[in-house]
Amino acid sequence: MTRILVTGAGGMLGRDLLAVLRTRPDLSVTAAGRAGLDVTDARAVRDAVGGHDVVLNAAAWTDVDGAETRERDATAVNGAAVAALACACAGSGARLVHVSTDYVFGGDATEPYPEDAPTGPVNAYGRSKLAGERAVARLLPETGYVVRTAWLYATHGRNFVTTMLRLAAERDRLDVVDDQRGQPTWSYRLAERLVALADAALAGDAAPGTYHGTAAGETTWYGLARAVFALRGLDPDRVRPATSDSFPRPAPRPRYSVLAHGRWASAKLPPPGHWRADLAQALAGDGG
Repeated sequence: MTRILVTGAGGMLGRDLLAVLRTRPDLSVTAAGRAGLDVTDARAVRDAVGGHDVVLNAAAWTDVDGAETRERDATAVNGAAVAALACACAGSGARLVHVSTDYVFGGDATEPYPEDAPTGPVNAYGRSKLAGERAVARLLPETGYVVRTAWLYATHGRNFVTTMLRLAAERDRLDVVDDQRGQPTWSYRLAERLVALADAALAGDAAPGTYHGTAAGETTWYGLARAVFALRGLDPDRVRPATSDSFPRPAPRPRYSVLAHGRWASAKLPPPGHWRADLAQALAGDGG
């Protein structure tokens, strides 16, 4: 029986990973949330990893704006802790599937970023996540997998989609940014792909390295908000376009975060589905 450790099990993605893994009676799953495992404690990480075949790392510092003034703390979780996980996996022989972000890119592209595109983060959060990517590549060149995702949402927890639904009940009009482009990605669908990649890795079908775990297609936050309204039977014209300058934030955001998905075929895995189809399924309550 394959033994899988899920770190960050209490977060949005971690919760969906556990939901997907519970459908697999052939797997033995250990859930490690923040209370049960401090990923910045290298000794605790080594002890937790021991005895597992795969580690799915969903633990992360996700406060993008907070990282601007606490970059050292963000890097401790997103960089040094990932290095500790990679070291533990190297020592035990476990494969590591680590979740990263589109924020490792500068956002100045005009076509989807391939997996091997040059990185160049524009904020502290992106730099902290890039440190984690580099640790996996350095320490696990044969058994490490980095999966970049973006614009992650679920129908539970705090995220853009649940925020739009809450604000729809509170306000007549919403102004939403229309000058940032990306790929809304359903957390449950990403969880399915991470588990599939772990299976392919164990079967020897997936080469180590970087994969892009986002939905197909692209839109803006404004486009996503309108889609959420329409799928819930609300008037999408209640959503109005705005510029990023209308909502100043401590951390600059990439203006273009569309990722290409070329490596999935090499792992004998299908390409991702379109974000609109996934959103419709998510809001219908089918999965997650």
